Formats: sequence, structure tokens, C-alpha cells
Amino acid sequence: MPRAEFHHVETWVFDLDNTLYPPQMRLFDQIERRMTDWVMTRLNVSRDRADHLRRHYWALYGTTLAGLMHEHAIEPGDYLAAVHDIDFSALTPDPDLAAAIAALPGRRIVYTNADTPYAHKVLAARGLSGLFDAVYGVEHAGYRPKPQREAFETVFAQDGLTPTRAAMFEDDARNLAAPHAIGLRTVHVAPAAEPAPHIHHHTSDLAAFLWPLARR
Repeated sequence: MPRAEFHHVETWVFDLDNTLYPPQMRLFDQIERRMTDWVMTRLNVSRDRADHLRRHYWALYGTTLAGLMHEHAIEPGDYLAAVHDIDFSALTPDPDLAAAIAALPGRRIVYTNADTPYAHKVLAARGLSGLFDAVYGVEHAGYRPKPQREAFETVFAQDGLTPTRAAMFEDDARNLAAPHAIGLRTVHVAPAAEPAPHIHHHTSDLAAFLWPLARR
């Protein structure tokens, strides 16, 4: 992976879940269970129906929350607090990743479809607190989720980054289409590659990918 392909990058944008920690830590299993519980209680449906709606809304709208807001006019605050009330002990600090991120030249930000209180808890559990110039959650995009282009444009406008001088790291391949379209260099962080025109690079080891890009 030529370092020259990132020589222009001055802002490094990182997704959170399954990107800044490996998916085998399975933090999202807890969140998905709490999502299903919330939908089951709020919509008064069976667990099977609630689980179906959780998955269906994620696939159709980008997040379960977006589907619930669109289809059922729910207010996001209580939902986000409930589904993110989880045990973070599955996460462990990663000093190598922390050092690699700290060594990147330029600004470093987090942009997640979760909310910022949850994001800060994840960063703390991973030993990554204090490394980022800004942390943006779904609330900063007006609760519009990735992969919607307007969500990215809203957050990037708030941040003031120049898309053609930025790179995005993300585990969900569909969430890299809009960043690619508006000029970011895209890196898919996942155990297996999903070749696609909107993905410039793939890695299954984020720290190892970042070290060659770090300032020496």
C-alpha cells in the first residue's frame, strides 16, 4: 500500500463500532439485543417480529433508529440511551492502535451512527481517549444515518474538512460509497475484502495499515 496514496490527507475520519475495535469483541451483540427488546416493548410486538424489524430497518434506512423514526415517529433520545446501556468490559485497550493513530499527521476525527456519549465510552475502554480532535455522532447529522450522503455532508461541513484531503476508515462497505463520491480516500476495515469501485483499500488490521502512514 503506497504511502504516496495518502500524502495529501490532512483529516483522518474513523468510524467507531467494529472499526476502532475488532468485531470479535462482539460489543454489538449486546446492542442488538437491547434494540430488539426496545422495539418489542415500544411497538408491542413479538420478539421475532421485533428482531425482523430491527434488521429490516437497518437494511432499508441505514440504522434501526432511522427506520423507527420514519415508520413510527419515535423520539431518538430514549432509544439511544436504552440501547447503549451496555457492559463495555468486552473492550480492552489497544496501545499499538493508539500509538498509530496518535502518529498520523493532521487532524483525526470519529464519525459514528451511534451517539457521542456512547462513542466516548468506547474510546475510553479502548484506551483511545484524547486522540481525536472531534467526535461526531448521529445527532450531529440531524439523526440522518450513514450511508446517506446528506449525513456525511452535514457532519463534514460542521467539521470544516476538505473531502479531497481526507480519508475514511469504515467497517460497513456501503458507508464508504458517499465518502468516495465526494472525494475521500476510502479504507474498508473488515476481516474479508469486499471489492467495489468505491473502496480504495482494504485491511483486516487497522494498526498495521496506519503505521506506514504515520509521521516518522
